Amino acid sequence: MSVSRTVELEGHIIDSGVMGRCFGIVMDMGGWFDMEEFDVGTRKHEETYARMRVSAEEEGTLHEILHQLNQNGATLEDPIDAGIEPAPADRVVPAGFYSTTNHPTEIRYEGKWVEVERIEMDCAVVVEPEGSDHDGPRAYTKVLNAIEGGDLVVTGNTGIRVNPPERPRNAGGAFGFMQGGVSSERPATTQIENVANAIAETKDRGGNVMVVAGPAVIHSGARNDLARLVREGYVDAISAGNGFAVHDLERDLYGTSLGMDVETLEHPRKGHKHHIYTISEIIRSGGIEAAVTEGKIDSGIMYECVTNDVPFVLAGSIRDDGPLPDTITDSIQAQNAIREQAHEADLVLMLATLLHSVAVGNCLPSTTRVVCVDINPATVTQLQDRGSAQTVGMVTDIGTFVPLLADALLDAD
Repeated sequence: MSVSRTVELEGHIIDSGVMGRCFGIVMDMGGWFDMEEFDVGTRKHEETYARMRVSAEEEGTLHEILHQLNQNGATLEDPIDAGIEPAPADRVVPAGFYSTTNHPTEIRYEGKWVEVERIEMDCAVVVEPEGSDHDGPRAYTKVLNAIEGGDLVVTGNTGIRVNPPERPRNAGGAFGFMQGGVSSERPATTQIENVANAIAETKDRGGNVMVVAGPAVIHSGARNDLARLVREGYVDAISAGNGFAVHDLERDLYGTSLGMDVETLEHPRKGHKHHIYTISEIIRSGGIEAAVTEGKIDSGIMYECVTNDVPFVLAGSIRDDGPLPDTITDSIQAQNAIREQAHEADLVLMLATLLHSVAVGNCLPSTTRVVCVDINPATVTQLQDRGSAQTVGMVTDIGTFVPLLADALLDAD
């Protein structure tokens, strides 16, 4: 005896590929479907509606199919409230808790759909009933280590509605040129200008631009141009590691990056010690801001961040030298600091860093625009494979990209 349920899909589900993905999910997982209604939008502004009955031989198989369909935007025709159970202890979630995607999500609570706040992937959803500090019920994500005993956690897959972003029917716009994903071509003027336009548009509407940067930005000679963008207000936050900041500060103190003169490519005598000397000098001052205030540091990206009140997060790792006093060495604290930055961002520019790009990508909702630039195409591919499917990428030398981007933005002013 087979089992079946009816699901609905609505939106630009044909040109976004959602319809085809859902068909594939059902068939690949051993089920079958019957289309009960299919109303195709025939104009750009019109949406498509589909209702299909999904069947499988066993309840368990149908449950798995419905779960995957839900992740792609399908909802049950007759939704019921989401399952909710209290967390049994701090950092312990109920068995079968719902693990989030990074797509906009709603949960059904007491017969009404409630938007999940601060959506990001691989989190639990906590529900707060109507209380004195907020009107109506709230739902929001929590990472597992932040769960407190008694939190009301969403379980199962019923009463959950996921809304994956749809591909715009208008092929133009700032991101239309990169809808193919990763570009392996050398940077073209049009591509750089389109990234610049996307940043300028974000700033014009009061949005937030976040930069995730690796040490190669300094080592490749792009330091001054990124500093210009910070100084001129095109960067609202920077997320990086200990090495990025040390390279930038070393360039100011000794004129080198990891012991190499970036302009002449020569290695000065004792240049290999400049890296650790730099860390020592910043520790002696008490931190980056103190070093800027006392005049020890008077140029570069970290200098511009301090003098222009641009917040930065330096997340440490086990391989760090020093580290700098400003580097967050507790990984959980670093994750939380990155998370706060990421949820404020409207556009994220990831520059030549695999690990920090993936870390920030894990915290971003799928509605946040992401541009990833790296000489290694695997960086962009891994970021997309980890769930940040909204990422578009350019495979090129960061030392070429950043100066051209800065010129495109600043020459337009």
